[in-house]
Amino acid sequence: QVQLVESGGGLVQAGGSLRLSCVASGRTFSDYAMGWFRQAPGKEREFVAAISWTGGTLYYADSVKGRFTIFRDNAKNTVYLQMNSLKPEDTAVYYCNADRSIIATTTAPYYWGQGTQVTVSS
Repeated sequence: QVQLVESGGGLVQAGGSLRLSCVASGRTFSDYAMGWFRQAPGKEREFVAAISWTGGTLYYADSVKGRFTIFRDNAKNTVYLQMNSLKPEDTAVYYCNADRSIIATTTAPYYWGQGTQVTVSS
């Protein structure tokens, strides 16, 4: 089992920045690709970003490219999502996830966190 705990969400004005963190425990963190999904009210959960266990392979949704950056610190068992130039449409619950396959982290990851709310005001 892998346990994931997100933090860093909050309320921010449009154009602002937030950094989300996700701490993993339970298994060897560096064995897993990590990623982020989000779910806005009334919408389906959607892929945001993913990173391989080495950090050398990255994937982003088109809607966040150039604004969001995913990175990880394997020594701290933590993956981050740096979100810049936030827009009201980025408002959602953000979920951290983990899977041994980076492809799976972009579609249907096995492990999920509980989520952290991000609200962007206009």
